[in-house]
Amino acid sequence: MGQQIKDAVDWLTSPTLYFLEFTLAIIFILRFRAFFTKKWVIAVFFAVSTAFMVFAFGDTNFNRIITKPDNVPIIILLATVVFFSWLSLRRAYLNDEATKRGEPTQEAALGKQRVFTWPDLVYIELIFMVIFTAVLIIWSIEITAPIEEPAASARTPNPSKAPWYFLGLQELLVYFDPWLAGVVLPSFIVVGLMAIPYIDVNPKGNGYYTFEERKFAISFFWVGFLLFWVSFVILGTFLRGPNWSFFGPFEYWDLHKLEPMVNVDLATYFWTGLLGQARPEQPLIRELPGIILLLGYFAVIPKLLESRLMKSLFEGNRQHIIRYHVMMHLLLWFGLIPIKMLLRWTVSLKYIVGIPEWFFNI
Repeated sequence: MGQQIKDAVDWLTSPTLYFLEFTLAIIFILRFRAFFTKKWVIAVFFAVSTAFMVFAFGDTNFNRIITKPDNVPIIILLATVVFFSWLSLRRAYLNDEATKRGEPTQEAALGKQRVFTWPDLVYIELIFMVIFTAVLIIWSIEITAPIEEPAASARTPNPSKAPWYFLGLQELLVYFDPWLAGVVLPSFIVVGLMAIPYIDVNPKGNGYYTFEERKFAISFFWVGFLLFWVSFVILGTFLRGPNWSFFGPFEYWDLHKLEPMVNVDLATYFWTGLLGQARPEQPLIRELPGIILLLGYFAVIPKLLESRLMKSLFEGNRQHIIRYHVMMHLLLWFGLIPIKMLLRWTVSLKYIVGIPEWFFNI
């Protein structure tokens, strides 16, 4: 029975299923937040998670990954992210219900209760500072610092992993060229964060937790933060092994495991697979299917959704048309990430547009 559970977990954490499960979990939690924000639900979740950790800790392969000094903080990170994400959603749900009943939000009620910075707040901060200092001292004594041998260019670690906060970027490098994964997409993230105050003009939800008044913003944050950051940290830390291959949590990290990467460009699928002829030599003609597909993706989708999204996000005001198109193109670049990942995992698609002659590959 124990081995069957391990095999099932390894199967469920295969890349395609893992990504779809994470996506569906976010959708269901946000959709049925009235159920998932109950206190007993989070209690049951942590109880089941603790029971699973106790069961899995006896497995040699799982134990080796979990107890690695680099990975111990990631376990704590994941536990705190789950708890505080649940807490924020619970407070948002309670505020929304209170607003429907015509009652003030929790923040508005607490705002009337004032305490002095000194000594009330300072005492609390001092106590927690002492506690966390003691915890860090015990941690540094009990867990060996992950210091390895001096670096040698002739012998690199396998797998060579970036720090945990860069694992998402390292994962993107698997699916996109470096100029896209390392320059364009991170630049869009920075630009998008800078543009939020100018794109999102909804004044509601400032200073208090809510979901009903900021559905799009909070849903997008959950997808960006949990799906494309936290899940990538889990993926890169626990599921990526030697040769950057996928391994289940209970699977032995075999250095000799090689997964054949049969990566095919869209042009090959179109000209050779669909039309049964050789690919044209001229790059623009050869990559015309991919170019048309991308142009349609970035030009047609915003127009198709314009009337509906403009009405719901900007109250149908046409003066916000520039804000809308800036937001949509940032979202479409964001959406290109999961599309490309799923295409790589399912049909081994490497490039939608691949022009190595010009160092232009998407």
